[in-house]
Amino acid sequence: VPLILEAVENGLPDIARAVVADCFDHLQTLNQRIADTEQCFDMVTKASPNAQRILNVRGIGPQTATAIIATIGKGEQFDSGRDFAAWLGLVPKQYSTGGKPRLGRISKRGDKYLRTLLVHGARAVITNLGDKQDRLSVWGRNVLERRGMNRAIVALAAKNARIVWALLHHQTDYQDYAA
Repeated sequence: VPLILEAVENGLPDIARAVVADCFDHLQTLNQRIADTEQCFDMVTKASPNAQRILNVRGIGPQTATAIIATIGKGEQFDSGRDFAAWLGLVPKQYSTGGKPRLGRISKRGDKYLRTLLVHGARAVITNLGDKQDRLSVWGRNVLERRGMNRAIVALAAKNARIVWALLHHQTDYQDYAA
């Protein structure tokens, strides 16, 4: 863009040149703000042991880790990882009576922002499975073949939510078990 703006002989009208220059300056400002925000996320995750715990889960980055910790803390308000995943709207809510479990619907009443972050992280993992042979990749390919792309993504997001809850609730480190 700077080369186009500097070239006088390209026939670009002055008003268009001014508008493009203004848009380019705005784009550079936004890129700098994004870089500064990412740097802040990195600083917060380095300072938080809980964030360090959940950063090892595939599909969880600094933004997702800080958002989860800011929202649920150690996850003490949930009885299980499934309850956390249901609260996010990643698995159906469960109603049990007399030993017979009944599944409700997947509601989208939970934290939309967290659900979105987990789903996008899972999407990145599922689309980059390739020919990896670890347990998660094999599981992901099996779900992908059986159920399709979108369900595989949501299944991995729900799995990650359960893992994250367990790591925070039990204060343990993540161990990625390779097959």
